Amino acid sequence: MDPSPPVRDIQCFALVARHRSFSRAAAEMGMSQPAMSQAIARLERALRLRLFERTSREVRLSPSGAALLPRAEALLETADAFGAEAVRLAAAQRPTIRLAYAPLVGGLAARVARRLARRRPAIGVELRAAGWSAATAALEAGDVSAAILAAPFPLGLTTAARFHVPVGHLAVPVGDPLATAATIRPERLAGHRVLAPRNRPPGGMWSRLAGLLGGPHRLHAVADEIDDFAAALDLVAAGVGLLPVPQLVVGSIRRHDVRFVPFDAGDLRMAYGLGWHPDRVSGELLALARTVQESLWTR
Repeated sequence: MDPSPPVRDIQCFALVARHRSFSRAAAEMGMSQPAMSQAIARLERALRLRLFERTSREVRLSPSGAALLPRAEALLETADAFGAEAVRLAAAQRPTIRLAYAPLVGGLAARVARRLARRRPAIGVELRAAGWSAATAALEAGDVSAAILAAPFPLGLTTAARFHVPVGHLAVPVGDPLATAATIRPERLAGHRVLAPRNRPPGGMWSRLAGLLGGPHRLHAVADEIDDFAAALDLVAAGVGLLPVPQLVVGSIRRHDVRFVPFDAGDLRMAYGLGWHPDRVSGELLALARTVQESLWTR
């Protein structure tokens, strides 16, 4: 007898024994019936035993086959457990990057994680949604490897894969007279409150918007930063104020209580990029930067 028959042939034996049919066993294995018959014949030659009694009407186990079936099933269970443990160990040893990301660009973060998981060798990515302040603090503390965050980028960070998100709509509560407008220009917002963050760094989208509004327009600060635009729409629906929103929000969110009206305020856009501390660079981090850039170029 051969010392170690192939596990695949033993699996074929167990399936034929379970189904009492070569054709049904072959279908479950995704192979042809002749190939299944060859596997059983090969195993019988290796063992020098007849495993099945075959007639034109049925297939049944021989006495030797019946005696070996429990051991075959135990061996297959052990092989499955072996494979599962190997997968677990490989995953545990796989390099992992902890990536913080602004909620607005969660779709990009997910695409990056999928691409890195498919590369060889694979790189695991732990995703953490975080606003600008939380992402900056996590980078400083070393709690995350990198972050996709909005400008302005903290001093001392290495940044790459910068990109812009256009802001071309205004979220208006249904029932407001502006909700029926074909487009809205800044001068039409006299007397309206416009939601904004308290932190409006010079050169950023929010500071540019404040300069465009000026006069009697009222910027209503609702948080240090506005990173989660989907949540901020609740304030719009409640009548707290109007909200400039990026195209990513308009294209992905549908609400019955808020209307997105085109906002003609010039070239308003938010800048984002991948940032990390230069003293923590690694091969995995460079692979992350390349993958973010590739994900921006292609879907």
